[in-house]
Formats: sequence, C-alpha cells, structure tokens
Amino acid sequence: MIPTDDLPETITIGDQEYVVAEMNEQALAQLRGIQFCDRQIQQLNNEWAIADTARIGYQHALKLEMPQPQAQSSEYDDA
Repeated sequence: MIPTDDLPETITIGDQEYVVAEMNEQALAQLRGIQFCDRQIQQLNNEWAIADTARIGYQHALKLEMPQPQAQSSEYDDA
C-alpha cells in the first residue's frame, strides 16, 4: 500500500468527492502527478512574477538613463 499521509483525506472531481485512502495505486500515482504539476505551475508563476518585477525595474532604470528631450522653441520665443 502506498502511504497517503502527505495527501488530503478527500479530493473532489467535478461534483463527486473521493476518499484518498480508498484509491488504488494507479489513482494515487495520477493524483501525485497532478500535485507535482500544480507545484510546478506555482513555481513558474512565482518566477514569472519575479521576472516581471525585475523587468519593470530595468525599464525604470533605462528611463532614468535616457537623455531628456529638448524643449522645442517656437518663433515667438524670441519676441
């Protein structure tokens, strides 16, 4: 029997609730696969947020390094 201590007691698929301790080994393997994918997706979302925040910082720093546009003079400025 595969240990289920690290799994929830029940899972819900659609509108049906299942007791994890009553699942066969193949079902438990699928459930663990789903959990692994969920963790990977969360990790990727975290990395995305870090990269997005860094990009915003780089963009802000780039703006500060860019030369300021010169004010355009008009023919009326000399009058």
